[in-house]
Amino acid sequence: MTPAPHPVTHYNRPGKGVHFFNGIVAWLADRGITLAGARTLEVRGRKSGNLQRIPVNPLRIDNRTYLIGARGDTQWSRNVRAAGSCTLRGGRKAVTYRVVEVATVDKPTVLRPYLKRWGWEVGALMPVRITATSTDAELLSAGPAIPVFELIVQPHT
Repeated sequence: MTPAPHPVTHYNRPGKGVHFFNGIVAWLADRGITLAGARTLEVRGRKSGNLQRIPVNPLRIDNRTYLIGARGDTQWSRNVRAAGSCTLRGGRKAVTYRVVEVATVDKPTVLRPYLKRWGWEVGALMPVRITATSTDAELLSAGPAIPVFELIVQPHT
């Protein structure tokens, strides 16, 4: 896949209670209890430099791992883009990845399985109304509003 330029600008801000719920999901994921495969994303803030933590739903397709910004250009997606790497935690297991942003033209092949798996959870959060049954053209049209990152395992040094 070719690297994507940075076209994403939409951000669907979380409503009341989301931070509380995310805290619970992250706490559970940190203890190895996942809700639908959730993991805790850790990334350095691009402005603060502080470690940011948020639950995410990584997607595995053909031995590749992806992160999708269901809310659009979120703070975590901007931080991941700026840092070029991130860590996913689940229980005691932590894996650090290099991130590569997926080109818009390649996003439908990731968005459709993501929506099949988590559409029930994230469909209403998306900056563009799409579903797993949306046409390729609709998914392609939605692509610029939804950041998608491929996660590549960092070798141990």
